[in-house]
Amino acid sequence: MRERLAALLKPLTLAVDRRADLEPRAKAWLDAVLDVLRDEYDAPGPSGEDRLAGLADVFGLDPVDVDLVTIAAAPDLDANLALAFGLLRGGRAPARASVGLALELVGLPTLSGAGPAHLGAGALTRRSGLLEVSSGEPWLLRDLWLPDRVVAHLLGVDEIDPDVAAVLVAPVPIAGLDAGGLVAAAVEAGVPLVWVRSPLGAGGLSLAAGALSAAGVGCLAVDLARVPPSADLGRLVAIVAREAAFGGAGLVVVHAESLAMHDPAALFGALVDAAVPVLAVSAKPWQPAWLPHHPLVVEAPAVTTDDRAAVWAEHLGAGVADHALSTLRLAPESIADAAQYARSLALVTGTAVSADSARAAARRVGGSMTSGAASVPQRPPSFADLVLPDHAGATLRRLVSWARHRDEVLADGRLVDVGGKGTGIAALFSGSPGTGKTLAAHVVAAELGLDLYRVDLSSIVDKYIGETEKNLERVFHEAESLNVLLFFDEADALFGKRSDVKDAHDRYANQEVAYLLQRMEHFDGITVLATNLQGNLDPAFSRRMSFIVHFPDPDAPTRHRLWDANLARVGTDPDDPVQVAQLARQVELAGGDIRNIVLAAAYDAIGAGEAVGMRHVLAATVAEYQKLGRRVPANGFVADVAATLSGRAGVTRLGDTHIEGEADDAG
Repeated sequence: MRERLAALLKPLTLAVDRRADLEPRAKAWLDAVLDVLRDEYDAPGPSGEDRLAGLADVFGLDPVDVDLVTIAAAPDLDANLALAFGLLRGGRAPARASVGLALELVGLPTLSGAGPAHLGAGALTRRSGLLEVSSGEPWLLRDLWLPDRVVAHLLGVDEIDPDVAAVLVAPVPIAGLDAGGLVAAAVEAGVPLVWVRSPLGAGGLSLAAGALSAAGVGCLAVDLARVPPSADLGRLVAIVAREAAFGGAGLVVVHAESLAMHDPAALFGALVDAAVPVLAVSAKPWQPAWLPHHPLVVEAPAVTTDDRAAVWAEHLGAGVADHALSTLRLAPESIADAAQYARSLALVTGTAVSADSARAAARRVGGSMTSGAASVPQRPPSFADLVLPDHAGATLRRLVSWARHRDEVLADGRLVDVGGKGTGIAALFSGSPGTGKTLAAHVVAAELGLDLYRVDLSSIVDKYIGETEKNLERVFHEAESLNVLLFFDEADALFGKRSDVKDAHDRYANQEVAYLLQRMEHFDGITVLATNLQGNLDPAFSRRMSFIVHFPDPDAPTRHRLWDANLARVGTDPDDPVQVAQLARQVELAGGDIRNIVLAAAYDAIGAGEAVGMRHVLAATVAEYQKLGRRVPANGFVADVAATLSGRAGVTRLGDTHIEGEADDAG
């Protein structure tokens, strides 16, 4: 920049000579300042890289643009030049160059269109974020300056812009994703914008970064999902493109569909006009209305289980990740983030990183836990928490296996549905209340490293025509964006049978069901519907289910396992043992009700400062029967438990049955 600043002395001297209206004192000061500048730049000085020439080459600046950028930078680089500008503008203090002064110094007439062409809002230097012009004053009196980041770059300092650093994402390259080298060839050919559609499970960011590397270009990747809602996206697009140009890198924009929610023509147009190749990565398809010209569109391939296993091994070390971990449907960069989280947690807790801790970390960083609608248990459940018949448990494990290996199956194009249907998996859980449908949905979600997105029917069903469909579309969209398991409880309220059209209400109700059928076919995630009565659902839904799991009412052996499983979580009184076998025979309730009984007994026991005993369980059982509106047996569940009351006096009230007197009278 030293040589370029020195070149300003000649036009400055001419400008002083032309100013016949200058006061003698001001002219004397200007002459003195110019003498100092001549001495300064005539003396030998350090010579360095001409970074402005590099910017001119990258951004396509013409010689006039280069001179204007030099003039705008001068006051920040040399205080004497700033003073000369201030004196020429009629002041007594250092100042920036005005539009009028800059045009005079580069030899452009102020009455021509050259000024707005080089300094107006649409000028290349302005669009590229290289030069700023103030507003509010008359055109010729407006100030010119360079953003601090541009000045720092010209001085050889390349600390990244803080606004860009906040949205940076680190790509994880995977070899072979750009089959045929199409994206790399597009970069080499100078295609200004490539739209990389990357649905859930695909490696769009890895593909883009790998293509840039294959083309011999660096990569700057930003994630628009990290942008605050109040941010100025137009400014952000300009500065990230400028930052990529400073580093000689291509720009990768993840979640690029966010730009369409603001001003798609301007924002996508800015990407097309960027000085560097731009690869936009999105789970959404390109919409022709966004730009007059359709960009090149590429479908990102799915990341295979082997690819994920390699990324886990790279970031966790060989032998830590198991096969189930590598089947989690995470993008490579999410795997790297989860591995880092797992290592940090292990460092804090003083434990070793394991597959289980990595799975918990993957659930934490997967994105769905940030949503208020996603259900996150304090302790992720597992199949060990389910007490089900063998056939139901086997079907659930098969469902999990399908979901884990879905990407591998779909990688074979011959198996993809050519009818345009989605690649999601849908399951129907049917059974009486309390038989474990909701718990099973949580187990499936936990096994897949997902959170469970439970649909709130009260916020979905609307009395106004068309609003229910809009609400459902919002739910499906959020579920796809968050990568969660979509769970419809009490599904028959939404997915009921279509009926004969007798009035307008029937017609619109049938339209809602038809919409659900269509939307579920195109859903790319995991959907679970739970219903108490499968017969209440429209038969068309059953035909579209990948799995139908019936949760039967538990028989006596199953109830015995349920009692054991729930009582194992509380401390019991050895002097008043719980008679599990008798309870399993007599208390004909579902697993959810048994859990409620044990929980109530624990509350009562803790309130009395005691361990849970049979007396607490009996009292809680009677209360649960009464709550459910069921008749308490005449013996009050005490046929085989007289021994538990031996040694106790007093009264135990069980429904309408009383056990009074001393121990000898018990029973």
